[in-house]
Amino acid sequence: MIDRLILPAQRLLMAGPARLLAARGVGADQVTLAGLCVGVFCFAALALGWTALGLVLLALNRFMDGLDGAIARLDGPTDRGAFLDIAADFLFYALVPLGFAFADPAANALPAAALIAAFVGTGSSFLAYAVIAAKRGMVADAYPAKGIYYLGGLTEGAETIGFFIAMCFWPSAFALLAWVFALLCLVTIVMRMHIGWATFEMKHD
Repeated sequence: MIDRLILPAQRLLMAGPARLLAARGVGADQVTLAGLCVGVFCFAALALGWTALGLVLLALNRFMDGLDGAIARLDGPTDRGAFLDIAADFLFYALVPLGFAFADPAANALPAAALIAAFVGTGSSFLAYAVIAAKRGMVADAYPAKGIYYLGGLTEGAETIGFFIAMCFWPSAFALLAWVFALLCLVTIVMRMHIGWATFEMKHD
């Protein structure tokens, strides 16, 4: 919901480090893959109950997620980079609640499963819209530099990370936070389904 509002500040923050890395021959895809590795370590830390370390790795993963895009804008974006970026994002989003489920299966397994199912809904509606939008040559005015059509919603990247941070600060409240965010994701799914239904009602030649 607020991703487009914080995007200018994010790009300003990433500009310096991106130029530094690009000048040293570090590519966007390398940063994306390194960020995914950090995300896997974040999962392991959360699964072991080391939420403070998990929070640090979470922040590092998200920093690298913004950094790869900044480098791509300097070097020139590629389809492979866009693919890697979105695939790594969705995998990371699933690993965080899975980590909490491993840490305390009795309390966290069910809400974690519900949250991951909600992520499947938001992710599939997001990607399905992007596929049809690309087929029709549509461009998202709010996100013209994105590698695919970016359809917003109530729960976007910023809201997701905000809840993840809260879960790391208050791991005992994970179940409540997961249920709340799953419900918010459900609202996003319904919104996107409605938008897709209305937008793609007419046949496209």
